[in-house]
Amino acid sequence: MKRILITGGSGLIGQGLTPLLQSKGYEVLHLGRKENLSGKVKTYKWNVEEGKLDERAFENIDSIVHLAGMGIADARWSEKRKKEIIDSRVKSSELLFNVIEKNKIKLSSFIGASAVGFYGAVSSEKIYTEADPAASDFLGTCCRLWEESYNGIISTGVRTVIIRVGVVLSGRGGALVKMAGPVKKGIGSALGNGKQIVPWIHEKDICGIFLKAIEDESMKGIFNASAPQFQSNAELTGAIAKQLNKKLWAPAVPAFVLKIMFGEMAGMFLQGSKVSTEKIQKEGYSFQFPEISDAMKNLL
Repeated sequence: MKRILITGGSGLIGQGLTPLLQSKGYEVLHLGRKENLSGKVKTYKWNVEEGKLDERAFENIDSIVHLAGMGIADARWSEKRKKEIIDSRVKSSELLFNVIEKNKIKLSSFIGASAVGFYGAVSSEKIYTEADPAASDFLGTCCRLWEESYNGIISTGVRTVIIRVGVVLSGRGGALVKMAGPVKKGIGSALGNGKQIVPWIHEKDICGIFLKAIEDESMKGIFNASAPQFQSNAELTGAIAKQLNKKLWAPAVPAFVLKIMFGEMAGMFLQGSKVSTEKIQKEGYSFQFPEISDAMKNLL
C-alpha cells in the first residue's frame, strides 16, 4: 500500500482528495497544526513558523501533496498579512525540502499547489498558458515565490508536478457557498461590471487532477487546473440563481464599494482572465464537469 503525505489536508482540496485516495487503496497521512494519531487519518504536527515538524510523518512515504498555505481571501491584505500569506507557502515548502534532504528521502513524486493567481488580477481577452510569466501584482508575486520555493525539491530529482489551481467550487465551503448565500436570500448580484472571468473548477475535477499527478509517472511540470468553459462573474452568479430557482433583481455591487470593503484584495473579485486547460487535457485528463450548468446541478 502506497503512503501519501498531505499538508493542508483539512482544507477544501485536502478534504476531497483524502477520501478519494483512500478509496483507491492509498494510506493517507496529514501534516497539520494539531497532532491526532488515533483518527481515521493520522495527523502529525508541524509548526511552519518555528520550522518544526514530526519527522515520523515521512516514514515510508511514497508521495507528498503540498496544499498548505494561509487563506488568501480570509482577511484584508495589510502588509503584515501579505507577508504571512507568502511565508506560509514559501517557508512550508522549504521546511519539507530540509527534511527530505536531511533524511535522503526517496519519493516517487512531489505534487505542489500553486494558483491561477500567478497570472495576476487582470481582465483580458488573452488566454493565459503555463508558459506565460507571472504578473507583478501581489497575487502574481505570491504565486511566483510559491512556485520558486519548490526548486529545492525539484533539485533532488523527484518527479515534481505543480498545479495552478482555479477557484474551487464545492458544496462544503469556499467560493460557491459564499456566492450562493445571498442568492438564496434573494439578494444575490454580480460584482462590478460582472464581465470578469472566474477560472472555476469543480471539486471533483481538482481532486481528479491531483490524483492523476500522483499516479501518472509521465506527468511532470506545471499545469493549469480550471474548467475548460470560460465563465464571467455575472454568468456564474446567474447559473447559481437558475439552479436555486431564484431571480437576480438586485443591482451589481459597485466596484468602489468592494474597494472600500476589501481594499487591495477587491482586485480578486473585480478582475479575472481566461486560463487555458489545453495542457492538462493533452496530458489525458478528462473533465467530469466541464460545463457550469452540470457543476451547479451536482453541487447545489
